[in-house]
Amino acid sequence: MILTVTLNTALDITYRTAALTPHATNRVAEVSERPGGKGINVARVLAALGHESVVTGFVGGRTGDALRELLAAEGPGGQPAHAAVSDALVTDAPVTDALVPIAGTTRRTIAVVDETTGDTTQLNEPGPTVTPAEWAAFLTSYEELAARADAVALCGSLPPGIHVGAYAELVRLARAAGRPVLLDTSGEPLRRGIAARPDLVKPNADELAQLTGSREPLRATRDARRRGGRSVVASLGAAGLLAATPDGSWRAAPPTAVRGNPTGAGDSAVAGLLSGLVERLPWPERLARAVALSAATVLAPAAGEFDREAYADLLPRVAVTEQSSQPEQESHAPRQHR
Repeated sequence: MILTVTLNTALDITYRTAALTPHATNRVAEVSERPGGKGINVARVLAALGHESVVTGFVGGRTGDALRELLAAEGPGGQPAHAAVSDALVTDAPVTDALVPIAGTTRRTIAVVDETTGDTTQLNEPGPTVTPAEWAAFLTSYEELAARADAVALCGSLPPGIHVGAYAELVRLARAAGRPVLLDTSGEPLRRGIAARPDLVKPNADELAQLTGSREPLRATRDARRRGGRSVVASLGAAGLLAATPDGSWRAAPPTAVRGNPTGAGDSAVAGLLSGLVERLPWPERLARAVALSAATVLAPAAGEFDREAYADLLPRVAVTEQSSQPEQESHAPRQHR
């Protein structure tokens, strides 16, 4: 079982329009709602890959009730209960709800997809305030769940009321239980969390630059390792992933650029990395899976899904290139793994 933590859960709402025109009335052609928040998206993809997943974090109010109802209504792997499964690369497993109720109301996120351009406009509400008693109740549940997990993922922003060192505390608890832990957050929670020495950290390029002060990706990922991350995998957007690990450094790139809704693409990459960790795959295979899942998520119609046919097509074509020990501008001819 893999445990994913989403302290700031959300009800993800996706609007699709023929064309989004600012300062005008826009007609919505299609609306979809999904249980959301980074860790929930990660769990859904993990389940689609055949890994039993448990989601925890906070939910509250009518939006929280709707989130839990939608989560319960989904079939294995995060698909609607009636969805057909045809891709041999995925074997669906269940997602279990271990969310902790609070008095506040769960937030909503709204993605507006322009069908003409393929661009997406994202609107994220603030989360509910979590009280000290609610945090204490969560910690009790978290310790019990982490002790039974094969791996733990700590994902997303902190809701109001949670102290900025919360992820550092959760990293230490997972490590004390002997469980590998992945951290995917930003800002000061990332800075403090990485100092607690998580096994894997997955920032995007901006988060990495904010953490290290460097815009040179390879140098920045290695600097992040020195700050405490055992392995650091940086998301470079359409350019793929860059990893610095105890076993070496690699860049993984999709075979072609894709356009669509990027919501949840980074979460799918996290699922690819986590599943590869639990399966003990070599790093090039973990990274290829993460890149293929991320690109296939961009092509999916709603947050937290991935296009299974696209994933099957992309996976064998992801190029994984080993990096030299020198910064990128000084690197020599790389070796490639496919």
